[in-house]
Amino acid sequence: MFRNWRIGSVNGALLAAYFIPAWTLVAFNIMVAPVHGLYERPSVAVALFLSDHLQMAGMSTVRAAWLLALGRLTVVVFFAISLALLCIPRVRKNGGSDEALGIALAIGSLISFTSMLMASKVGEMAALRLHATELLLLLGAAIVVVIERPAPAPKNVREAVETAAPLALEQAELLHNG
Repeated sequence: MFRNWRIGSVNGALLAAYFIPAWTLVAFNIMVAPVHGLYERPSVAVALFLSDHLQMAGMSTVRAAWLLALGRLTVVVFFAISLALLCIPRVRKNGGSDEALGIALAIGSLISFTSMLMASKVGEMAALRLHATELLLLLGAAIVVVIERPAPAPKNVREAVETAAPLALEQAELLHNG
């Protein structure tokens, strides 16, 4: 059953199992009550940085909160697409889910890195540890996806494809034209 699973696929599925529920809850809390959701633990460093260093107030803070929620939901969607593609064995063997996983890792790393920098600037150590941990998880998975390539096609299939003669004009191309 697990013969055609690659390390990158398993790693991506495990990351999706963490990021989909965690970031969805944070994003929905921000969407329901933008300011209150922004001042909860996963986003408090961003909120403090926006209010202290950028002097954002009112509607600007709400827009920034919604933008953060949109970014988190985008990562969740790409992780979900990656999981859906992992369910198809042919796609999983060929590494077809790596693109969706790569996009999720890139956007998630960017969000975690900027949140980590903001937590460092405002001195919020718990948020700094959270974002640094998430960033290390995402970067580790990105390294595995980049280094691990899908297995090449079997040699006998590759030879059959290379030696196949092209169809002549007289030959039927469709099965029902026989």
